[in-house]
Amino acid sequence: MERYLKRRKMSKRIVFMGTPSYATVIFAKLLEKNFNVVALFTQSDKKVGRKQELTPPHIKQYCLDHNINLPIYQPQRLRDNQEMVDALYSLKPDFIVVAAYGQILPKSILDIAPCINLHASLLPKYRGASPIQEALLHDDEYTGVTAMLMEEGLDTGDILGFKYLKITPTLEVAQAFETLSHVAADLTIETLNHFSSLNPLPQNSALSSLCKKIKKEEGEVDFSDAKALVLKYKAYSFWPGVFLSSGLKLKGITLVDETLAHQAGEILAINKESVVVGCATGAIEIKTLQAPSKKELSSVDYFRGQRLQVGDILA
Repeated sequence: MERYLKRRKMSKRIVFMGTPSYATVIFAKLLEKNFNVVALFTQSDKKVGRKQELTPPHIKQYCLDHNINLPIYQPQRLRDNQEMVDALYSLKPDFIVVAAYGQILPKSILDIAPCINLHASLLPKYRGASPIQEALLHDDEYTGVTAMLMEEGLDTGDILGFKYLKITPTLEVAQAFETLSHVAADLTIETLNHFSSLNPLPQNSALSSLCKKIKKEEGEVDFSDAKALVLKYKAYSFWPGVFLSSGLKLKGITLVDETLAHQAGEILAINKESVVVGCATGAIEIKTLQAPSKKELSSVDYFRGQRLQVGDILA
């Protein structure tokens, strides 16, 4: 920290590094508050969809849509990339602000300016790639955002500040991302404005936990435990979703009961707009179902088409 405070009076020249919508909200807030963002680093354009159309990252598309005229760098990698290190030096940043960028910053870049990461968890809990999903999956009471002074370790740097978000019973991952992006944007402004007076707090690594990038197969569920199924749905409803071993996707899921015993997958009720399915422990309500390679249907219409009735087993 001291080495940064010896720099010239901060003009808040900022290089921003980020990729998805979470980062875009923070980036937009910096522009709104008239911070001097001098360049954007983001991931490469990627081929998306059946037609494999080359698509820019969310934050780059935001710049294009809003005619934001900034240098945009999209290096495949930063490690051992002297060209990018030289480019960053030439930009003379006072800060490098990082939010869901998708690459680890090497020491050669960390030494250029204070690198501040806006990590979507209450560190040291849930270091790594999927902190929001992990908080929902573990039924945490709170999640939040931590502003961290980056170092070479994965989300191990000193804490500059944090903000909490209470997890409500209906909070799903997409809404959590959206809400936390605004929480992170406010925390970014506060951290930059008060950086010189902050007292960085080392993390207690003994309390740390690590979360990895989510794989598609982690969305598979069964009807053994209703509460666990609903938590997985809340965490994975945006992607990869939750689905049975048959590939049938379950959507619009809510918890009906978490204690009573049933035959796993037993259809307990068919209502006007939903169905109730029993689990070995508990029961859930399902509003929508989608068979592999088919359009999604209301669960009632799906049951009607499959001639499923109360007492049958959903598989």
